[in-house]
Amino acid sequence: MRTLSFLVVAGVLVLTANKATAQVEPIKVIELKRTEPVLYDKDIEPIFVKKCLYCHSGNVKEGKFDMGTYESLMKGGKRGKAIIPGNSKKSLLVQLAGKTKSPRMPPRKEKPLTPEELALIKLWIDQGAKAPTGVRVRPKPVLTLLPSNINPVRSLAISPDNSAVVAGRANQIHVYDAGSGAYIRSLVNPELKTPDNKPIQGAHMAIVEALAYSPDSKYLASGSFQEVIIWDAQTGTIKHKLTGFADRVVALAFSPDGKLLATGGGPPTENGEVKVFEVATGKLVTDIKDPTNGHSDQVFGVCFSPDSKMIASCGADKFVKIFEIPSGKFIKALEGHTHHVLDVGWRFDGKVLASCGADNVIKVWDFEKGEQTRTINTGFSKQITRLMFVGKSSDVLACSGDGTAKMFNVDRGNAVRTFTGAKDFLYAIGSDATGKVIATGGEEGLVRVYNGANGQLLKTLAPPGAEPEKDKK
Repeated sequence: MRTLSFLVVAGVLVLTANKATAQVEPIKVIELKRTEPVLYDKDIEPIFVKKCLYCHSGNVKEGKFDMGTYESLMKGGKRGKAIIPGNSKKSLLVQLAGKTKSPRMPPRKEKPLTPEELALIKLWIDQGAKAPTGVRVRPKPVLTLLPSNINPVRSLAISPDNSAVVAGRANQIHVYDAGSGAYIRSLVNPELKTPDNKPIQGAHMAIVEALAYSPDSKYLASGSFQEVIIWDAQTGTIKHKLTGFADRVVALAFSPDGKLLATGGGPPTENGEVKVFEVATGKLVTDIKDPTNGHSDQVFGVCFSPDSKMIASCGADKFVKIFEIPSGKFIKALEGHTHHVLDVGWRFDGKVLASCGADNVIKVWDFEKGEQTRTINTGFSKQITRLMFVGKSSDVLACSGDGTAKMFNVDRGNAVRTFTGAKDFLYAIGSDATGKVIATGGEEGLVRVYNGANGQLLKTLAPPGAEPEKDKK
């Protein structure tokens, strides 16, 4: 009788699994009638940029699979090599993207490859998966409206006066009252229009990658694809629109004296961008283009020294670098991370820096000596996406792709507090000037606000008009 029950249960499980599997249709297989060779830089890379790099480049690498460069693509991820040159049938990339093997990519909420795109990738692999042929000509991007189901919180900021919590959610900027959590307003760029000249209710066309408040809480800066906007935080109007960027601006920092705004970004695998602007005028005052000592890859983090005379930056080249402002003169480099460095912070006294990255650790640096003093093994199981010092203390906040956020003391190297509740990848973390209010944001599209003193979850901020899920406090 027990055996019969087991068989019945097993049969139900198999039928259920088969039913779930049957719901996912493989991409239709077609044959391309093409005589000329398939080129990586001309034919294949644009497909990856459009369909894959959102989850597999920069500071987000699902499955530890980086598709931002040809070299990292061929290296593969945690499941091994994704491409077997000359054999598309056995290439994991084709199996996952073709939805014949789990986990099927991209996820259901993203647009899958078209049969033509999949066929082109297969043909390129069968022809040997050859490397780029020469200098890449970057195609001119054409931005379109983001799908309505794309709403991750990629950035957030808490005003220094603790009056507001701001979330960069998809291409929207939502402002909430820090005390009650009530939605106040959205920041809207009146110049945004569709190709047929219809107004768009958003802050940027593309995802809001970075947010930063000025020390006096008067201004809010937002970074997106090829642009930065400085907003009047009180009225929600635009003060300056900064352009001239090659790619996404993923890092922003105001100088402690409030006079300057630093930006970080750049295209993957190309020289990183670090620019500094005058807040009052929007004028570019520093553009670090040092071919020898600048970043050789995308920049992910920037911060000013407490005296506003230097800037620290970090990036995919695994370095933390320090430059003089406004001259842009290179001062020193801090080397020790074994993977992309995703953020950097400077302690209030100017003596210590902390950095974090895709190697899942926090490194603490003696600025004067230019030496590493400590590596904090954080216990995070995925990359540490953001880091910041808390006010005038030796505590740093950090959040991770594993869905947790923690506070560490850089002098002792211990974990002080853990902030839980998130159920997906975390991209952003914020704090007020005292560390009493902490916030996190990520792939769920929610902002969670905590009591910084004990880690208690205080409130969950959902998109305007949406009901937040019930979190356990």
